[in-house]
Amino acid sequence: MGSTGSIGTQTLDVVRAYPDRYGVYALCANRSIDKLVEQAREFHPEVVCIADERCYEELKAQLEAIRFEGKIWAGSDSIAEVVTMPSINVVVAAMVGYAGLKPTIEAIKAGKTIALANKETLVVAGEIICDLAIQHHTPILPVDSEHSAIFQSLVGEDQSEIEKILLTASGGPFRTFSLDQMRTVTAADALKHPNWDMGAKITIDSASMMNKGFEVIEAKWLFGVPVEKIQVLVHPQSIVHSAVQFTDGAIKAQLGAPDMRLPIQYALSFPERLKSDFPRADLFSLGALTFEEPDLARFPNLALAYEAMRRGGNMPCVLNAANEVANLAFREGRCGFLQMSDIIEKTMNQAAFIPKPSYEDYVATDTEARRLAQNNF
Repeated sequence: MGSTGSIGTQTLDVVRAYPDRYGVYALCANRSIDKLVEQAREFHPEVVCIADERCYEELKAQLEAIRFEGKIWAGSDSIAEVVTMPSINVVVAAMVGYAGLKPTIEAIKAGKTIALANKETLVVAGEIICDLAIQHHTPILPVDSEHSAIFQSLVGEDQSEIEKILLTASGGPFRTFSLDQMRTVTAADALKHPNWDMGAKITIDSASMMNKGFEVIEAKWLFGVPVEKIQVLVHPQSIVHSAVQFTDGAIKAQLGAPDMRLPIQYALSFPERLKSDFPRADLFSLGALTFEEPDLARFPNLALAYEAMRRGGNMPCVLNAANEVANLAFREGRCGFLQMSDIIEKTMNQAAFIPKPSYEDYVATDTEARRLAQNNF
């Protein structure tokens, strides 16, 4: 799911490198027709699905032109259906934002192993997702580099012995900017991430540190620790991808070059490690690894994420919906960089709080929060 995005294309890099181990059954994208057709031509899936139904006729015409013999589906409901097909073993959940929630739930119910890159799924409905995964005996393997690092550090360890999770952040392109400087930055400035090649929405979230806030919430659900035990460290070199401190004081960390194919491949091959030609981290050339505390005055989105998790209930869902609205507005030049935090905070204060939400409550909350956020410009 999300085959044409950053994670999706890098997942296909891994598949391409191991054709004897992996095959593609279905490719799902939002609206990137040309790239989806190109992928279908190479990987010959059984199903190609596009979420935006307005793209169906053009997609169908292009696929027929290359004599594609598989099924061609459209619509979000189709994606939620395709992930349940019996031939599928692993679903790579790489759709961006709230849209990934419903199909991930359906894949879990169908007992598919989930390679999870869509952090919003756990941000919005972490309790439901974790309960369903236990109920259906469904493994959820993290693809985010930070959560993969924590997962790797915990292999062979007792999770009850976690004292602290050390979640690293690059600090993004504005790590050293003052508040005055950040008032005038543009989306083009924010999209120049110093270390990682990511999609536009996630890159903006990284610049505002909302992405790290989401990762704090994701870590809470994935590893069963309270947010008070999750500490964010700004690590500009992006070599230590995250670490775990245990009750005896020992710290285990996973290091590597900033290349998302490494955690993707680990999720697909776990518990094996496969050889790769990915870039290696050269610690000699780096010379030093540095760590800083995040500045919550300059990056209030991180503080808002902690607050949403402490309040619990549907508040992380409100946080995510408001952020999606604000993030898009900033990319389109309709609001300033710092204004995004103001919009999110106002929306969190206005939205109706539901302490124990159902799936239907999450759907209603998402709709309400988006409406409130639009009104807060």
